[in-house]
Amino acid sequence: MQTTFRTYKCDEITKEMESSVVKVAGWVATIRDHGGITFIDLRDQSGIVQVVVEDDSKLKGVTRESVISVEGKVVSRGEGNVNPKLNTGEIEIVAETVNLLGPVLQPLPFEVEESKKIREDVRSKFRFLDLRNPEVFNNILLRGKINSYLRKSMEDLGFVEIATPLLSADSPEGARCFLVPARQHPGKFYALPQAPQMFKQLLMVGGFDRYFQIAPCFRDEDARADRAAGEFYQLDMEMSFATQEDMFEIGEKVFYDLFATFGKKEVSKAPFVRIPFKESMERFGTDKPDLRNPLEVKNVTEVFANTEFNAFKGSTVKAIAVHDIAGKPRSFYDNLTNRMIEAGSKGLAWIKVEANGEFNSPIAKFLSDTEKAQLATILEVKEGSSIFLLANKPKTTTKLSGILRDMLGEELNLCDPNKFAFCWITDFPMYELDDEGVLQFCHNPFNKPNGDVSKLTKENALDLNAIQFDLVCNGIELLSGAERNNDPRAMLKLMEVVGYTEQDCIKKFGALYNAFQYGAPPHAGMALGIDRSIMLILDEPNVREVIAFPLNKSAYDPLMDAPNEVSPKQLAELNIKIDIKKD
Repeated sequence: MQTTFRTYKCDEITKEMESSVVKVAGWVATIRDHGGITFIDLRDQSGIVQVVVEDDSKLKGVTRESVISVEGKVVSRGEGNVNPKLNTGEIEIVAETVNLLGPVLQPLPFEVEESKKIREDVRSKFRFLDLRNPEVFNNILLRGKINSYLRKSMEDLGFVEIATPLLSADSPEGARCFLVPARQHPGKFYALPQAPQMFKQLLMVGGFDRYFQIAPCFRDEDARADRAAGEFYQLDMEMSFATQEDMFEIGEKVFYDLFATFGKKEVSKAPFVRIPFKESMERFGTDKPDLRNPLEVKNVTEVFANTEFNAFKGSTVKAIAVHDIAGKPRSFYDNLTNRMIEAGSKGLAWIKVEANGEFNSPIAKFLSDTEKAQLATILEVKEGSSIFLLANKPKTTTKLSGILRDMLGEELNLCDPNKFAFCWITDFPMYELDDEGVLQFCHNPFNKPNGDVSKLTKENALDLNAIQFDLVCNGIELLSGAERNNDPRAMLKLMEVVGYTEQDCIKKFGALYNAFQYGAPPHAGMALGIDRSIMLILDEPNVREVIAFPLNKSAYDPLMDAPNEVSPKQLAELNIKIDIKKD
């Protein structure tokens, strides 16, 4: 595609074009002065080509990261001068003219190719320079290719892309909403969608068979390594006349193909492993298990039912046994203990199993022979094994056991770095208790209950499961989905248990509740986190590395200075008065 500034992209110049006159344009990645002859690596989106300038007067004002256009003859580099690292490594362009299109007028804040080593606040402020780093740049290019691939995959499966609104109503979906003041409706607010949940279900009621979109979602949550602050994108989909099994079939095709096509690791073959939520919590201490890690958690509370050891008395006790590591130095065990204390544990008990099954441990003298024998049997230990024990309240011990399992996997390099290990987590509870002991929905309030709700009460609510599932890969939740509840009577009953009246339902999600009065098909759906998926595919440690313009971990954008203050006039137009008390 020729323009005024170039006839070819840098990476399109080949040996077959030798002796041809071409024009290329891009950024000056490097300048090397070799005594009267200057070599330039010229970079554009396609790649790099070497330019040779034999007259320095042509380079007036040209510095690293300047934008230039070069016209010249393609010549062979000759034997011994080929650069095998470049697609254009066999040739170079001898410049006849060099036009400076965009000079660099300020000192560079960092070397572009070293940008990933720079502090995040500096990288963010100069994100346009950071993006020129080929590693960062290629992440964003790959993201575009993955989006195109996903769209094509969904269309091939009969899904129709439909955009849903970004300005909508606040609804109770688990996270804080971002609110947008409505100028034409003083005192009222729009909410940015946490997900297109209600809209996609309304599309099913509207008669669409299969919907999808690459949807922006907004949640006022703190950032983590695998969660961007503020906004994220998901491959959102919904199907009419579908069950959980239908969603699994779609997911195992699309997501296997995605990771196999763009990743460089072995991918779990379909059907993916299925693990019920309760089993996952018992075996792995988490509903996001990394199945590359072979370690499992064992509940050994009964072993210590009558213990005299005060640290375990009256507590839930869970254990992990690891074989062939008893030779690790004391510092290994002390380090694990310190890390677990930092994670919220009261401590970490450990035992080395020596010859003849003897227990070597600071706590060995507090354990009875019966307790030792039962532990050895349940954990199937042998000489050289080590046992790690945690004791606390049931929920806390479960959470800590999952953290410990992950720590051991990390410290002992138990997770194969060349695998993508997928699993479905199924049968999530419909309800859970929050930190204050108040009953609330575990996940989505619109999911279908797995059972009769006619006799549902607050007293038996925790026994009810939802037909809801997550997709987990290498310990990271990539997707949530479910069969939906299309019966408004059942929906109302589910809401009543957590304190919502019919009027509350009409006020909070009246559109969906009302639509279900007019014939709603059975339907199911799910949504894949695109940012997290790309982070895994690229083996990046932080999701911000795969987003073009992310907020930082404090939900601030130094580049755009967002969020920022607005003028009193703008606030007046929105009927908003700000009164912030400062310390």
